[in-house]
This record gives sequence, structure tokens and C-alpha cells, in this order.
Amino acid sequence: MKGRKQELTIKPYKKPLGKVIRDNKVLMLMCLPAVLFFIIFAYCPMPGVYIAFTNYNFRDGIFGSPFVGFKNFEFLLKSGQLWLLTRNTIFYNLSFILLGNFLQITLAIMVNEIRCNWFKKVSQTIMFLPYFISAVLIGVLAFNILNYDTGALNTLIRETGGNPVKIYSMAGIWPFVIILCNIWQQTGYGSIVYFASICGIDSQIVEAAEVDGATSLQRIRYIILPSLKPTFIILMLFALGGIMKGNFGLFYNLIGPANSQLFPSTDIIETFVFRTMMNQNNFATSSAVGLYQSLFGFLLVMFSNWVVKKIDPDYALF
Repeated sequence: MKGRKQELTIKPYKKPLGKVIRDNKVLMLMCLPAVLFFIIFAYCPMPGVYIAFTNYNFRDGIFGSPFVGFKNFEFLLKSGQLWLLTRNTIFYNLSFILLGNFLQITLAIMVNEIRCNWFKKVSQTIMFLPYFISAVLIGVLAFNILNYDTGALNTLIRETGGNPVKIYSMAGIWPFVIILCNIWQQTGYGSIVYFASICGIDSQIVEAAEVDGATSLQRIRYIILPSLKPTFIILMLFALGGIMKGNFGLFYNLIGPANSQLFPSTDIIETFVFRTMMNQNNFATSSAVGLYQSLFGFLLVMFSNWVVKKIDPDYALF
């Protein structure tokens, strides 16, 4: 046609699926265990979500139990349990994320500034050890320190002429105890990721800064901290994805299954679901809470990723 340029559209060549699999068969085999894991443990159990909308009983089974719609969710909302569980779970996870990342970055920078190599290796090993201590042992240690009758803390108070404290009856103090135990266990392990990022910084940049007379604080502020920004954002996004999933082992072993005096400040979604299933055999309510937990976490990840993409697309997950 006159006055118009004919545009040629070149379609990109796409390899057939069979050829892609043959060309990357080694990588496919390496990915196969992870794919099977998610299929078996994540996708296959998904039909069980239907329990949250039924009055489940063992005789009729999952799909034969009476359908009740959103009554299980309505019960949780009216009882106030859903708000309490959401508040506690988000509070603890935000505390773990913010305090944990701050201390991990601080610890990684401090270890990086150590000039003695053997002392640096010994320090990293010692800081890494608490991560391998089980939550059961942490609960035992806490009980031996905080127990009213024979705990080390109350024994010390008695020896100094004071009145012992019933810590296992004081709900207000347990958020600090739980956060302290989690930070003690996780900080050393989490600092390894940031320390690896610091080791990946181009040494020529650091050496040039030293030649120009930059102090240690200036190197940390203008070189190390900006270099840790991508790692920090990615770890934050991953952590926000699990903000509705609490550390069940830690909470269960520190608080126990039956200390109702501490539930207002320590009960999270995982402990509630476990207690409801084991003590009351109420699978419908437990499934409703679990479904709410998953949907809330999914929406939070999508929103956080959208915010990061608006600010800086290079740091977004997808």
C-alpha cells in the first residue's frame, strides 16, 4: 500500500517441549525431587481444604460431611479468636524479622571487621551452634531457669532475700522471653547469609576506599550497607511470605499445651490449630484457621512484591 511501510514481524523460534527436556535432562533430574516434594506435600492435599466449609465427621468423610459454608469462619470471628491469633502471630513474626535482620547484619559486619582469621572462624562456629539446638532443649533450659520452685532465677532471688516470681503465670513477660529465645537461636545462622554477601563485595572497591583514607565506619556506611540492600530486601520478602506461620516448636515447648493463663499473649495460629485438633478433635475449625492463614500470607506476599516492584523492579521476586 502507498504511503505505508510494510512491517515484517519475526516470530521467535520456540523449541518443542521434548527437545527442551532432552537438552536439559540433567537439570530436569536435579529438579525432580523438589517437584515431587511439592506435588505430594503441597498440591495433593489441597482438596482437603474443603473440610473448612463442612461440619466434618469421621463417618461421612471429607466430601460426605454436611456442608456449612462459612459458619466455621463466622464462629472464629464472633469468638474473637481469629483477631487474637492474627495479632499475636504477626507481632511475633515482625519482631523476629526486624530485630533478627538488624542483629544479623550487625553481627556479620562485626565478624567481617575481625582481622585475626582463626578468631573469626572460631567466632562463626560458636555463633552457629545455637541453631542446631532443638526447641525441646530450649524449653527445658527455660524451665530450669524460670521455674517457680527450683528455677535458677527464683533460687537466686530467694538467696538474696527477695520473693520468688511466678513467671509462668505472668502473660506480659513472655513476649520478651520468646523473642529473646528466638533471636538467640537464629541470629548466628542468619548472619551467615549477610556475611557471604559481604565477602562477595569487590575487594578493589574496599582497597580503594582505604587508600583514600576512609575509616571503618565510612566503609561500612558507604560500601558494605548499600551492598547488602538487595540481600536484605529479598530475605524480607521471603520472610513476609511466612509472616502468618509461627515457630510451633519454640512456642509449644516454652509455653506448653495447657497453660491457659499465657494464651492471650502467646497463642499463635499453629498452637491453636494443634490444640483444637488434639484436644477437641475439631478438624473443621482447625482447617478454617489454616486456610485463612494461607490466604492471608499469599496476599501479603503479592502486595509486598507489588510495592517493591513499584519502588525498584530489580529487587522484586517476580
